[in-house]
Amino acid sequence: MGDFQGWKPIEIDEEREPANHREPGEEFLFYRAVAAGNIDAVQENCARGAFENTEGVGRLSENPVTNMRYHFVVTAALITRFCMEGGMPVEEAFVLSDAYIQKMDRCTQMAEIVFVHDQMALDFAGRMRRRIRDVAASKQVSEAIDYIYVHIRERITINDLADAICISPSHLSRIFKQETGVAVSEYIRQRKVDMAKNLLRFSNFDLADIAATLSYASQSHFIQQFRSQTGMTPKAYRDKNYMNNWNVNREGSGNG
Repeated sequence: MGDFQGWKPIEIDEEREPANHREPGEEFLFYRAVAAGNIDAVQENCARGAFENTEGVGRLSENPVTNMRYHFVVTAALITRFCMEGGMPVEEAFVLSDAYIQKMDRCTQMAEIVFVHDQMALDFAGRMRRRIRDVAASKQVSEAIDYIYVHIRERITINDLADAICISPSHLSRIFKQETGVAVSEYIRQRKVDMAKNLLRFSNFDLADIAATLSYASQSHFIQQFRSQTGMTPKAYRDKNYMNNWNVNREGSGNG
């Protein structure tokens, strides 16, 4: 044990220029996208260079490369936590995280660290996507699930889905229910509500924005669908769970 007799807390200058830290919601939507296996959203985040954009992030070191290394480790830890909460086996998640941190540790330039970050995010997302698809035994149902995840912001009908994977709506309905245990329409409703939960927890979108983003017919339709799935209104859900970052699966319950 160390000698803490001379320890003093860090003094914070209350009059210093305030740091303009970005809102954490976007970051946590990214972690949720990884854990949901939403590869398109992860690719979009990587393509626009969200990780390498240092505006609004904490300065953990005066050295830019070291600063990025520290942020990489934080990102790896959070992705690991979110994916474990999403069902990834603990040992697999930690082994994967350790491997990417070690790979990053061999990097000497910021561009190399960014590349490894993007590899890590897509690897975790791909593994989570495969876990989600494992509920399906047939190629057609796997393709249907993929289509739903990619087009979750759009209005999806059974006919659209059947056309996309080139089978009849009746056949799709039958095999989807057999393999997943739920009807196609119910599965789509569940996934839309899952996305709505993320937006309620980690964004400042109002209810009308969320309803429009997820292609609900109206705000009232969104509220009705959300309540039927969760037992509470979107507002009540947000009041209980907004920016509840560190316990990613902890969600309030009850009627609202």
